[in-house]
Amino acid sequence: VQLQASGGGLVQTGGSLRLSCDASGHTFSNYNMGWFRQAPGKERVFVAAVSRNHSKKYNIDAVKGRFTISRDNAKNTVYLQMSDLTPEDTAVYYCAAGDRRTWFTNRDYDYWGQGTQVTVSS
Repeated sequence: VQLQASGGGLVQTGGSLRLSCDASGHTFSNYNMGWFRQAPGKERVFVAAVSRNHSKKYNIDAVKGRFTISRDNAKNTVYLQMSDLTPEDTAVYYCAAGDRRTWFTNRDYDYWGQGTQVTVSS
């Protein structure tokens, strides 16, 4: 699976962005999809995930109520709608695809996009 993330940018505190991740090369609906982020000087960490058929969604407590993950299997795209952004959300955001039973670590995913930078100014 080839993944292409887009939609990052510079936004002020309280602003919103929608990240997109377009997939190609394999059957998109066979994969769970996740978003991770890596802040400067820190490890890449899980943010949110959605199951193959939309039935399950997970996100970390730090983004609950602010970020929403969704997918459109007809368009081979996964989204991360982000609102009420804070400087702590500043990071490179990566989308990932995996077919394991677990969802929450880097090892659960086999395919990665190139990352898109999100910068939130105070």
